Amino acid sequence: MPAHYGNPIAEQRKLEQGAIVDLSSLRVFEIAGTDRISWLDSMLSQSILGAQPGQSFESLLLDPQGRVEHQLKLYIDTDAVLLIEAFAGNDALPEWLGRMIFMKDVQITHREDLRVIGHFGSEKVYETALVWQDPWAGIVDGGYQYAEFKAGEHPGDSWNWTEQIVPIAAFQELLEKAANGELKVAGTLAYEALRIAAYRPAQGAETIERLIPHEVDWMRSAVHLTKGCYRGQETVAKVHNLGHPPRRLVLLQLDGTRSYYPKHGDEVLLGDKSVGVITSFGNHHDFGPIALAIVKRNTDVDAALLVQTDNGLVDAAQEVIVPPSAGSTADIPKLPRL
Repeated sequence: MPAHYGNPIAEQRKLEQGAIVDLSSLRVFEIAGTDRISWLDSMLSQSILGAQPGQSFESLLLDPQGRVEHQLKLYIDTDAVLLIEAFAGNDALPEWLGRMIFMKDVQITHREDLRVIGHFGSEKVYETALVWQDPWAGIVDGGYQYAEFKAGEHPGDSWNWTEQIVPIAAFQELLEKAANGELKVAGTLAYEALRIAAYRPAQGAETIERLIPHEVDWMRSAVHLTKGCYRGQETVAKVHNLGHPPRRLVLLQLDGTRSYYPKHGDEVLLGDKSVGVITSFGNHHDFGPIALAIVKRNTDVDAALLVQTDNGLVDAAQEVIVPPSAGSTADIPKLPRL
């Protein structure tokens, strides 16, 4: 997938104004069969029972300890569920799903005849496109937001990102229009910078080792807290109701004067002590160099941090996304001690 077409910062503005992003490396899988909805729902962190054609969902597959293994983007079609993989070449996902079918009437097919285009806004890029609407723009039914913002003030509230599924012929037609200057295009670097500014977590970036959904506020869009049992559900409920996630997502405003830019996995320091890691970096057209990082929960929210890049240390000011108080939502009175 093209990272940029010459100027990734200018492409961010184009993207906000209707440009498309070539996401054709992402595969689309069709999940068919009479048991497809109930089978998926039994494994997912999100509830899709009763889903209607045209609806979009985001969900997570968790391990038994509640750690994130896969992000799923689901579009409900008339006779099937279409699954867009979160990052290119994620062979572990279809293989795992295939092993979970057992005696169910479920068939999984790689739809090699389909391609994916990224776009802001629900307007179709092609008349027959199927539009997956990213639910990050609000708190889904059964979800919960830890970020402490008033309604309409969360940076993700205006996030109207869509991933549109089109036939190969339509994709080629769109490419020809782009080559002729009839259609604006942007690279994935432009998308990444805007995603970071919206606090939006993604698999392959924020999914560091042992990540649980609470740590990156994924409860907002991908978890249903009252749907019942699924793999990892016990951890989700316990941390949300009784505990606190051990780490928390922050946005870092980076000092760009020396053009020392971090990469995924670079250490975040408080003084000389490591308190976290960079998960995503972007150079935003308004905010300059910014990054998402996951830090220890008890890291002082007002502390000035440092990022250890390959070229040297960079000053970083943190913007709280998930507060240290996240979790422990159940108001359970303490029992008096005898």
